[in-house]
Amino acid sequence: SIFIIYQILQAVRYCHKMRIVHRDIKPENIIIYEREKNGLLHIKLIDFGTAKIFEAGNKQKALVGSSYYIAPEVLRGKYDEECDLWSVGVIMYILLTGSPPFNGEDDDEILRSVSIGKYDTTIDTYSSLSDNAKNLISWLLTYNPTERITAEQALSHPWFKTSEFANIYRCNTINVDEAKN
Repeated sequence: SIFIIYQILQAVRYCHKMRIVHRDIKPENIIIYEREKNGLLHIKLIDFGTAKIFEAGNKQKALVGSSYYIAPEVLRGKYDEECDLWSVGVIMYILLTGSPPFNGEDDDEILRSVSIGKYDTTIDTYSSLSDNAKNLISWLLTYNPTERITAEQALSHPWFKTSEFANIYRCNTINVDEAKN
């Protein structure tokens, strides 16, 4: 899960650097393109059908996205690239807890839950997460988009400094380098 989130954030960082806001980041738009012998998955972000070139200071207004993953500011009709980080936070929450942070019986109920922006921190699977994982989720799911963490900042988060991730990333880097030789 940690390596998948890291790769999603790398893709989002690249998009934002190229001034592209994806606007529909969800599991269905993430594909596995390689599985290493050790089980490590390499992913790609796909489906840029709702993506848009953005300019700093110009807010987007179109209501695009999927109910579970849409950011509250998108529902309000005034947003920019930070909406992608919210979606990554939702995916991270789901990957680590097995449940969506904003739920409901139908899309309207889910969207009401998203618009309030309070996610469930009482479920056992959330309570058992590391403090670093909870902290990164809280930064990604920060209701005010101007206070939300950027992809660049998220990639430097202490959660990615853990020994588990360092070992995975180091092994992956070595495998990639060996493949080039």
